[in-house]
Amino acid sequence: MAISKVSFQLLSLVFLLFFTKPFVLEATLINSHVVNFTAACIEEEKKALLKFKLGLKDPAGMLSSWVGEDYCKWMGISCSNQIGNVIKLSLSNIYSTRTCLSGELDDSLLNLTYLNYLDLSYNSFNGIPIPSFIGSLKKLRYLDLSHSSFGGMVPHHLGNLSNLLYLDLTTKSYPLRPWDSDLNWLGGLSSLQYLSLGGLNLSKAAKNWLLGVNMLPSLLELHLDSSELDDLPQFIPYVNFTSLLVFDLSYNNFNSSLPQWLFNISTLVTINLANCHLAGSIRKTSWVNLCLLQSLDLFGNSISGGIEEFLHSLSGCSNSSIETLDFGYNQFSGNLPESLGSVKYLDALFLTLNSISGALPMSIGNLSHLSMLDLSFNVMNSIPESIGQLAEMFSLDLWENKWKGVLSEIHLHNLTRLKYFALSSKSKSLALNVGHDWIPLFSLSSITIINCQLGPSFPLWLRTQKEVSSITLSNNAIVDAIPDWLWTLVQNVWLLDLSTNQLTGKLPQSIQLSSELGITVNLDSNYLEGSIPLWRNATSLYLGNNRFSGQIPWNIGQEMTALKTLDLSRNYLNGSIPPSISRIKNLIVLVLSRNDLSENIPWLWKGLQKLNVIDLSENKLQGANIFTGNIPEQLCQLPLKVLDLSQNNILGSIPKCLGNLEVMKDVGIILNLSYNNLSGPIPSANQFQTFNDPSIFEANLGLCRNPLPIQCSAFDDGDAQAKESTVEDEDGYENLWFYTSTTFGFIVGFWVVFGSLVIKRSWRHANFQYLDKMKNRCAMVFNLDMA
Repeated sequence: MAISKVSFQLLSLVFLLFFTKPFVLEATLINSHVVNFTAACIEEEKKALLKFKLGLKDPAGMLSSWVGEDYCKWMGISCSNQIGNVIKLSLSNIYSTRTCLSGELDDSLLNLTYLNYLDLSYNSFNGIPIPSFIGSLKKLRYLDLSHSSFGGMVPHHLGNLSNLLYLDLTTKSYPLRPWDSDLNWLGGLSSLQYLSLGGLNLSKAAKNWLLGVNMLPSLLELHLDSSELDDLPQFIPYVNFTSLLVFDLSYNNFNSSLPQWLFNISTLVTINLANCHLAGSIRKTSWVNLCLLQSLDLFGNSISGGIEEFLHSLSGCSNSSIETLDFGYNQFSGNLPESLGSVKYLDALFLTLNSISGALPMSIGNLSHLSMLDLSFNVMNSIPESIGQLAEMFSLDLWENKWKGVLSEIHLHNLTRLKYFALSSKSKSLALNVGHDWIPLFSLSSITIINCQLGPSFPLWLRTQKEVSSITLSNNAIVDAIPDWLWTLVQNVWLLDLSTNQLTGKLPQSIQLSSELGITVNLDSNYLEGSIPLWRNATSLYLGNNRFSGQIPWNIGQEMTALKTLDLSRNYLNGSIPPSISRIKNLIVLVLSRNDLSENIPWLWKGLQKLNVIDLSENKLQGANIFTGNIPEQLCQLPLKVLDLSQNNILGSIPKCLGNLEVMKDVGIILNLSYNNLSGPIPSANQFQTFNDPSIFEANLGLCRNPLPIQCSAFDDGDAQAKESTVEDEDGYENLWFYTSTTFGFIVGFWVVFGSLVIKRSWRHANFQYLDKMKNRCAMVFNLDMA
């Protein structure tokens, strides 16, 4: 028995030795074949990559490293550690400022038989179609061709990539963008987890897009934003993508209500249906399945109904994880319920531009994670003190509601992280009541308070806001002088708006402004006085409706070259308009109306090629021409949209060239020449035919012809063509006057000097003797220098 057992073991050992040796040898041969096969493939892949490079245009040298034998070290290429073949080709330009790749995509990539990752995103292929050969790269698991300016029809061969997990064809290259009429090819991508066709033109696939998407059982993210879809089916027999996490169909044109099948996808984390023209109401029961939802964006639709029903349904989820809600620009109404405070992970709540009323609930203080709250443009009326418990609050927008009562230090006590604060009341019934020596714990970057009772004293707590870059305290019943410390505070501010208060005193003639963007200053409608300041970095200056007097500084054009808007209207300014204004090359708006300006309108306007608005009305100005008082014809060379010269003392005829302004042909022009002393026929050519409102020309006793009821006399009508011709050639006449006066001045000057020498012999002899002496003296000096 023992012998037989030993014999069996020996036989077994012999059997193993006999039979395993061939297998080991075969394995060795197989391995040697793999090595030899791989070596051959590597050489073939290198040639394929170099051929692919030849088809590309690479002005920035992105592929300059594609030299040498070891192509696995070339930029954008990754090789397998096991077999050495290329498995990844990433030539994305997303994080680079260099010039993009362009050119053609060569099908030599088909020789990269192990390629499973291809990224050509953020390049510029100038509208060429997506190559269909990409659909033959069977091992691809990742394909990103986004933002690379492809065009044409999406090749349905992409449906052959059965191993694909990630597909991104997003584009924003209008009008060069891919399109498709049928998404049924998506059915071949059974493993796909990420799909983005955002920006593609899918208008021809609008009726069946959902059928194609519904064939993707593994889909986790769907992005079809801005794809010109206009049909959101309200019913489908079953939902196949039951693991979906992200659903983004924003910026389409559905004109329908929210579909019920969407609420059956309990895995959803993000829903983005912003700007989709959705209507209807939100049903309370619709949201009970979406307890995993973290972000819901319905901004820019027409969804109506009570906001409280939706918030109640969210509070019904014991484990609600919602972090972001954006219901802005809809038609929600009703009150915010106390149950809002139970949405404990809420980080951002946007309810702007709705009709939400009532008080902000006391439970708002329970939202310890809330950092952004936007309730602007609603009809809410009360702010609870509990809002001061929101220690994470970063941006608080309470703009344009009907707030009443008092906002005290308690409301703002614990907002230590607050950077952006906006508050205004339509009813003007909200008072900000803080102590004279109050020092807030926050340090704001932007503060906007309008239509509240902030005064009568200028708020001293503003002095503590050393990081502020934007200050708006308009119409707040502040009756005080502007403190000197404010001009130090605004050194880095780009906006200062203290308009419509009762501020008094004088402005400093210069302030130090270090903001690179310049500063917009609005001090309109106060009681400020003195002279106009010269603030070099000001880009917009609104000083209208104050008590400024004296002349506009003559050097305003040299000192304030950054100006784009200058409004000095409704003051007590006198004198003339300084010609140096013509040096403000970026000036767009010039408003000097309702002052006491006189003398001539400057004729140097040609350099102001950005000037759109000129309002010089209600002054005592005359025309530019010192002889005729006409309207300066250089105005015809400006891109004007508004020209108001009414209620002045302008003489002469209306320049015919005003009808040739290019901007008139595009968008029209607001023209007002009424209440002057203009005369002659109103031009009828070009854009004057559109000026059919008589008020444009009224109260000019010498004007005639349509649209005025006064018709020109036979003499005027017969002479009209000559007058218009005179107006048309006025530049020539002005030149004639210039040359004539210059010649006349030369002749007079010549004969005053030399004529007297001809007539008076003693003067002539004295003059020649003087010249002889000067000649002799110069000769002596020259000889001495030479010696």
